[in-house]
Amino acid sequence: MLKSSFYQHNFNDLKELLISNALNPASASLLYKHHYKEKNTSKCEHHNLSKKAREFVSENFDFTLPEIELIHESEDQTVKFLVKLADGQKVESVLIPFQSKYTICLSTQVGCAMKCSFCFTGTQGLKRHLGTEEIIGQFILAWNWLKKNRPDDHQLKNIVYMGQGEPLHNFDAVKKASEIFLDQHGMSLGVQKITVSTAGYLPGLKRWNEEMPGVNLALSLHSVIEEKRNKLIPINQRFPLSEVMDYIDSIPLARKQYIIYEYLLIKDFNDSDEDAHATGAYLKERMAIVNLIPFNPFPGSEYQRPSDERILAFQKIIESYKLPALIRTTKGDDILAACGQLNTKALA
Repeated sequence: MLKSSFYQHNFNDLKELLISNALNPASASLLYKHHYKEKNTSKCEHHNLSKKAREFVSENFDFTLPEIELIHESEDQTVKFLVKLADGQKVESVLIPFQSKYTICLSTQVGCAMKCSFCFTGTQGLKRHLGTEEIIGQFILAWNWLKKNRPDDHQLKNIVYMGQGEPLHNFDAVKKASEIFLDQHGMSLGVQKITVSTAGYLPGLKRWNEEMPGVNLALSLHSVIEEKRNKLIPINQRFPLSEVMDYIDSIPLARKQYIIYEYLLIKDFNDSDEDAHATGAYLKERMAIVNLIPFNPFPGSEYQRPSDERILAFQKIIESYKLPALIRTTKGDDILAACGQLNTKALA
C-alpha cells in the first residue's frame, strides 16, 4: 500500500482522514503535537492514542524527511543547506541569524520559471514544484540541526518564502505549508512571523485574499520604471506592475501590518536619486515598508553592488516620503547564501 507523507496534511485534512476511517478525530491533536510542536520523526506512542489509531498511522503515513546533503556555514553564522529530495532533485534553504533568533529562508520550487536577471536561481530554469511535505521538511531539518549543533542558540522564529522558486507559482503547497506552520496544535507561529515573497505572479495574487491565511506579503519591486522592471523581472511584461498593484492594494491589512516592497539596488542601473524619488512617490500613499537590498554578486552576473554612500543616499530619499526604508544586512554572501545567490548547481 502506498503511504502518503504525514507532512502534506493540514490539521483539518488529518481530522477528516481519521473520521473517514472511524477513528477519534482528537488523535489529530496528539499527532500534531508529537510531530510538529515537539519535532519528533519517530512514531507517536502516546497512551491516549488508541491501538487502532497507531496501526492506521503506521500503515498509511510516511514520516521520511528530505536529506541534508551539504552544509555550508558562514563566518556570520548563516547556514546554507543543500537538501536532497526523494527523487534526487535538490534545493537550498538558509538559516539567517538575527538578534539571537533565526529566520529560515525556504525554497518552494526546484529552480524557477521567472528568469529574473538579478537572481542566480533563475539561471537554472524550473524543474518542478515542491510538495507541501518538502517545504515542511526543510523547516524540520533546519530546526533539528540547530537543536543539535547550536543548543544554546536555536530559536527558529520566522519563515520567509524567499528561497528558490516563485512561491505564488506553487500556491497550493505554499498555502498548505503556511496553514501547518500557523496551526495552534502544532508549530503555532503567528501570521506576522511568516512572509511570502513574489515577483508579481498575478494568478497567485488573484487567489490571495480568498485563500491565503493572513501572512505577510513581500513584492519584489526593484523598479517602478517599466523598462527597468521588464529587464529585471521579465514576467512584468506579462503581468504589469499596475495590474499587480491593483490586487496588492485590495489586500485587507491587520493593524500595524504593511506590505513589504523589496528593492534590489544595482550600481548605475536603478540606484540613482531619480529612481529613489520615483519609488517614493509611487509608494507614499500606501501602507508600505521598503527593504533596500544591495545587490549580491554571483558567478556570471552582469550587475554590481552600489557603494555604501549611494545606498545611504537612496535610503534617505525614500524616507523623505515618510516611508520606512530598511537596508537589509548582507549575510551569507561568502557561501552564496545571500538574497539572489541560491543555485543548487553551484553546490551539486
